[in-house]
Amino acid sequence: MVFQNNVLSGAGGSGTTTYAIGQSIRFNDGDNPYMGRTPSATGTEETWTWSFWVKRATLGTLQVLFQIGADKNNCDQFYFNTDDQLQYQHLDSGSNTDDLETTQVFRDPAAWYHIILAADTTNAVKSERIRIYVNGERVTNFATENYPTQNTPTDVNTQVLHQIGSQLSATYFSFDGYMAEIHLLDGLAYGPEFFGEFNNSEIWVPKEYTGSYGTNGFKIDGRDASDLGDDESGNGNDFTTSGLGAHDQVLDSPTNNFAVANPIHASSLIGSGTYAEGNLQVNYGTSIGGLASIAVSSGKWYAEWEIHSGSPTYFVLGIYGDEPLLNTSYAGKFANSYAYYSQDGSYYNNNVSNSYGNSYTVNDVIGIALDLDNNKLYFSKNGTFQNSGDPTSGSTGTGAISITSASSVPLGHYFIAGSSGSSAPTSHTLNYNFGQDGTFAGNVTAGGNSDANGVGNFKYTVPSGYLALCTKNLGAE
Repeated sequence: MVFQNNVLSGAGGSGTTTYAIGQSIRFNDGDNPYMGRTPSATGTEETWTWSFWVKRATLGTLQVLFQIGADKNNCDQFYFNTDDQLQYQHLDSGSNTDDLETTQVFRDPAAWYHIILAADTTNAVKSERIRIYVNGERVTNFATENYPTQNTPTDVNTQVLHQIGSQLSATYFSFDGYMAEIHLLDGLAYGPEFFGEFNNSEIWVPKEYTGSYGTNGFKIDGRDASDLGDDESGNGNDFTTSGLGAHDQVLDSPTNNFAVANPIHASSLIGSGTYAEGNLQVNYGTSIGGLASIAVSSGKWYAEWEIHSGSPTYFVLGIYGDEPLLNTSYAGKFANSYAYYSQDGSYYNNNVSNSYGNSYTVNDVIGIALDLDNNKLYFSKNGTFQNSGDPTSGSTGTGAISITSASSVPLGHYFIAGSSGSSAPTSHTLNYNFGQDGTFAGNVTAGGNSDANGVGNFKYTVPSGYLALCTKNLGAE
C-alpha cells in the first residue's frame, strides 16, 4: 500500500537520477503470456547477469520469471515459489544441482522490485558463484543454499530456448504482473550499481545501463507496443511473444508507479474476488473488493472504470474513508463512504440513497473526480459529469457530492474503489484505469487524454487541475 507522500522503497519514487522508464510489459497469467528466443550461437555459459524490474499481481503461486534449457527438467530457472520467495535452480535430469531459495518473501503488489541474478561459476569462492540482489541490496540469507561447483556450465547463453514469463515450451506457472527493463548480459557478472542508485530519500531508483551486452545479451523494455519482444541493446536478439498484445504495454513503471486494485486487502478483509490484468480487472463474485493501492488525503484526483460484464443492478463505484471489513460493506454503506450506484444513478452515503444522475451498464465508462481540497466528489458517465457537475467549480462545488474532509474520516485517507452492492451478486467485472492503461485491457479504444501534469492515458478529458493516481503526482498536488 502506498499512502500519499509516503512512497515504499522500490515503488517508483522520484530522485536525483534523470533516467525515466516510460512503460512496462503486463503479463496476465490468464493469457498464458511468455517471450521466447533460441540463440544461434553459444556465448558464455559460466558468467552472466539478469537484471529486471518486476511488480507482482498474484501472490502465493509458483510463477516463472525465466527458464532456459532443453526442457523443464534440464534447465536454469528463476521464479517466485508458492511461499513468495525468490528461487534459482539449475536442473539436470530433474535433479536440482544448484538451488538458492531466499528467506525473504515478496508480497507487495503495490511496489516495484529491482532484481538481479548474477552468475560467475569460475569464482573460487562458492558463495560468489551465484548472487541475488533486490533493490540494490545483496540477499545473504537463504532457506536453501546450494551453490554450483567451480566452472560449472549453465544453460544460459547456450543454443537452447530462453523463455521469459512461463515454463519452457509450455504455458504453465505463468508470471502474473509487470516487468520492465529486462537485461541479460553475456559474459559479465555485474552488481546493482550498474542498473540503479539510491536517491536522496534512500529509495532505490533505476539508472541507465550503458555497458556492453556480449553475444547473446539483450535489453527488452517494451517501448514498441507492436513488438514487445524487440531487443533494444543493438544486438538484434529479439524475442517472439505469445499471449501478449499491444494493450499490454502500460505506463506503470519503476519511475512512475500507478495505483492498482489491491488484492491483499480483498483477500484478507472482504472476500475472494478474482483479480486479473495486472490487478486492473476485478471480478467480484461474492466479494466487495477493488480498493486502490494508493490512498490520498488532499489534492484533486481522477480515475476511470469500464463496466465490463455482469448484471447492471449491483455496480457501486466510489470512495472509502472507513475500512470495509465485511463482504457486505459496499461503497456508500457507511458514513464516510460515497458511491455512484448503477441501477438507478443515485448516490449512496451512510446507506441512504440520494438522487444524482443516470443509471449505467455494461460497456459504459465511469469517471471519478475527487477534490479533497474542497471536499467534493463528482462522477461522469461516458465523459459527461452527472448532476450538471463541474469539477473545476472549487469550493462552490457545482453539481458535487459533498464529502467529509479526509482528516476527519477514520482512515485519514480516502481510497478510490469499485464494489458490488450485493453480498452474493452474479459475476461482476470492472476494468480500472488510474491512467496507466487507456484501453482497459484491450477492450476500449484509448482516448489519449492526460492529466494536468501530462501524465496518463484516459478515455475522456481529465478535468483541469486533476491528476492520475501515481507516485509521480503524489507530491505535485
